[in-house]
Amino acid sequence: MSMRIRTGAVTALAVAALAAGTVLTAPAAGAAPKAATPTFLSASQLPPHPTSSWTAGPVTEGFPESLGLCVSTEGVLDYDYQHREFQTDLDTSAVQLTVVTGTATQAKALAKHYDDLIRTCAARIEKSSPDVEAEGRDYGTLPVEEGARVRGLHTETSWGANDIALLSVGRDDKTVTVVKWGQMGDFDDAPVAAFKKTTTTAVNKLY
Repeated sequence: MSMRIRTGAVTALAVAALAAGTVLTAPAAGAAPKAATPTFLSASQLPPHPTSSWTAGPVTEGFPESLGLCVSTEGVLDYDYQHREFQTDLDTSAVQLTVVTGTATQAKALAKHYDDLIRTCAARIEKSSPDVEAEGRDYGTLPVEEGARVRGLHTETSWGANDIALLSVGRDDKTVTVVKWGQMGDFDDAPVAAFKKTTTTAVNKLY
């Protein structure tokens, strides 16, 4: 955040500079640089679809509803949320969320909180929806920046709906990113290796 300089001090500096025959063009010493904005995945960096190309939506302010099944803002500070939605022509979709916190310590705690929500998501779904069977799987961590973890979630309803999702949480300094990929199917249909590559790219691209 830029430091405020009192009007009197600025006027005095300007007078001194003009008297010396110079022009002040550089920013005031000690002014904080503007914080960088996290960069998002592009459509080509998602797991390839066998029959359809990905389309990327715009980067949008706010928390995406498509993460609400497992990840939410409940109990979390009012951070700076941005997200980007992705679609194919068929049943596959994806979303990336970025959250800029105040410090690396806050980001570390938030990343753990989100991963805990994803880890316990299957149990919470079955508890709240008796007509849904859910199973979660842990696909391990990734050695990128401050780390990332990939998990899978399969749900099947009593009326036959069958869905598979891959979710990951990663962190770079004070910024956390969550990526979700999903489509109809089960664990055999999940492109785990490609999604791990997508997650690594997502974390690396933040800054």
